[in-house]
Order: sequence, then C-alpha cells, then structure tokens
Amino acid sequence: MLSFIVPAHDEEASIEATVVAIAAAARVSGAVHEIIVVDDASTDRTAALARGAGARVVAVDLRQIAAARNAGARAARGDVFVFVDADTLIAGDVVTGLVRVMAEGAVGGGAAVRFDEPTPRWVRLVLPFSIWLARRLRFTGGCFLFCARDAFEAVGGFDETLFASEELRLCRLLRARGEFVILREAVLTSGRKLRTYTGWEILGAMLRIALAGHAGVKDRTRLGIWYDPRRPDRTRLP
Repeated sequence: MLSFIVPAHDEEASIEATVVAIAAAARVSGAVHEIIVVDDASTDRTAALARGAGARVVAVDLRQIAAARNAGARAARGDVFVFVDADTLIAGDVVTGLVRVMAEGAVGGGAAVRFDEPTPRWVRLVLPFSIWLARRLRFTGGCFLFCARDAFEAVGGFDETLFASEELRLCRLLRARGEFVILREAVLTSGRKLRTYTGWEILGAMLRIALAGHAGVKDRTRLGIWYDPRRPDRTRLP
C-alpha cells in the first residue's frame, strides 16, 4: 500500500486540491493507498478541508517540516511512503512511475518539478539545468519524495535536528542503500516563494546558510523563507 504523507501548516488555499489530486492519481495507477495530512499547528481551515477531501488528519504542534513528516510516517500503514508537499499537485503518470520503479527494486526516488506560473524569468532559465543536475546526482526536493518503508526506518527517517535540507540528507542515506530514481514525469508545485521573495533575497538566504555550514540549517532564525509568516501571493488573490 502507498501511504501519501502531506505535511501542512496554514494551507487552506491549496490542501483540498492537493488531496483530491493525490486520490485521483492513485486511482489512475490502480494503487491501494491512504492519504495522511499532518496538520502542524494550523490556525486556519487546513484540517477541516483535508478531512472533507478524504484524508486522514494527524494533528501535531511541532512547526518543523522534518518532524511533521516523521509524525505522518509513524501513523502510516503502507509499505511505501510518498511525501507530498501541501502545495504540490501530482498526476497519475507520476504514481504509475513510482509504482513501476519500486516494483523493479528501487529503494526510493523523486520526480521532475514544474512551478505554477507566473514565475520570474531567472527561474525558467535555471529550472532545466536544476532538473538535469538533480537527476544526475540523484537528489530530489521535498515537494515529492518516495521510499520503501523499511529503508526509511532503517536510516532513521528525516533528521529532526534540521529545519531545512532534511530531504537532501535523506536522499543521501537512501542512495547508500540502493537504487534511487528521479522520474522523468513531473509534479506541479507552487511558485509562491519565487513570486513573493526576490531573486536577491533567495540568493542571500542560500549564501547565509552556505556560510554557516551545517549549523545554518539547524537554526530556524536563519530560515525565514521557510518559517516566517507567509507573504501574500498577489498573483493568486481574486
């Protein structure tokens, strides 16, 4: 069984569409599945909308993406975990692809990523190279990552000392255990951070983390792009 695990904090604008898309994609693939939304201290209607769309909701108060994902994994019943961000849409070809590579013996993997539009021009220039590099290095972003349950548990899941880049560490640990496949099929994730932060702000945040070394992702105060109150995405307002 596939266990789709969706960490969410104040995601009422997107959670319903995400859950509906997961359910539709799983039906297309024919996979037996469950959908778990980990509601991490939301102050809006995230939990109610997730339940209404058919997900099982696990309530936590952690405010850390790694810990929220691990909480979902502990509640899951499946033998394959599929971590999907609350602002990401997947389709049937992606689920069919992951079922295929897992049946062929892969330990886990990810997928190509597209951002919803509009996005800044620099993103459209950089994205093809980023996808190629991720496939070459066998890394995937946190918006879509899948793995065998036994491999996930063997490596200790997501590192809860990290407030960002926890998915990259998990990729590295999983790669050491077997084949880690980046699917050519793509998921569609939100480009809201790319629209609400300038390229210079994003670059500055990356440089601060890089200069701080490993400590940079262990200190939430350095990670405002991920943990500060969300800026309004005016391209998505009525």
